Amino acid sequence: MASTFDSTLTSLGINASSTAAANAAKTSSTSSSLGASDFLKLMTAQLNNQDPFSPTDNTQMVAQLAQISSTSGIAEMGTTLKAIQDKLGATSASDALAYVGRTVLTEGSSAYGRSAGGLAGAVELDKDATDVTVSIRDANGQTLNTLSLGTQKAGTASYDWNGKTASGDDAGTGPFTVSVDAANGGEAVTSRNLVWAPVAAVSVPASGSPVLTVPGIGQVAVSAVRQVG
Repeated sequence: MASTFDSTLTSLGINASSTAAANAAKTSSTSSSLGASDFLKLMTAQLNNQDPFSPTDNTQMVAQLAQISSTSGIAEMGTTLKAIQDKLGATSASDALAYVGRTVLTEGSSAYGRSAGGLAGAVELDKDATDVTVSIRDANGQTLNTLSLGTQKAGTASYDWNGKTASGDDAGTGPFTVSVDAANGGEAVTSRNLVWAPVAAVSVPASGSPVLTVPGIGQVAVSAVRQVG
């Protein structure tokens, strides 16, 4: 590292054996890259140690000043892009408040029936499955109906239950407990049940992302929402 820096000083016309240049080399050798302040130190050391009978060429000075400007500009651009990235990736309070009164599709096992009866949801599969089933139970844990979705590709598979029990009776409005089972040729496939639920409130902490309050599910991060209805 030190030898590389010494060669850089030499190419700039700096006498590395002088005290000022040696101090500059010692300081800069601890860094893996040169910033704008490093360039200024090098130029100052160069001017302090240049041969008065053979001063640094004006063209070289202009080129070095251009390097300082370019380095500073790149650093400022990086800071600006980081701020833009953080802004785009974050959810503002006003964005989160817009969820209130809407329904969201998110992971959960509890679901309420629609006013017209039945409910809709989805199964999220990590891999392809040859057999996917959705079981719907009442508050007492009794199975009301089982939906067979058959073969499904990895991803999200939607389902819609008409609100009837296996015997054809009206199952009511719930709440219902929904569970899913998925397998591929007898081998279990990791899956998650997604339910539609209304957003009752939004919490906006002093730090961190807003959190949605969803009846029957609890606290849901905005990032956990798969779809908004």
